[in-house]
Amino acid sequence: MSAHNELGKAGEDAAVDCLAAKGYTILERNWRRNKLELDIVAFKDGMIVVVEVKTRRNTDYNEPQDAVDEKKIRHIVRAADAYLKTCEVEGDVRFDIITAVGEEGNFRVEHIEDAFYPPLF
Repeated sequence: MSAHNELGKAGEDAAVDCLAAKGYTILERNWRRNKLELDIVAFKDGMIVVVEVKTRRNTDYNEPQDAVDEKKIRHIVRAADAYLKTCEVEGDVRFDIITAVGEEGNFRVEHIEDAFYPPLF
């Protein structure tokens, strides 16, 4: 596995640990269907939470959450819709971002709840 893929996996592991510590139940990690993917699908307090994880070594050039642009949001929303239909899951859905900045074992993790809302297509 390449170094950036290893860093990304470590960041996702840190994100899962963050969510578990806050009482979330992890339903899926790296859910895929065709070209659609969701990093984490979790559940808490009757809410389905779709989490996009962004991992960076540093923030010298930009903040990790800045990579979640309009195109990425549309992709995540399409994937979430496919997940809900495929898995026959019903309920309110929230979209969060978790950022992990640093190195494996020493990340600064930030959980941004309600990071974005589904756009109107």
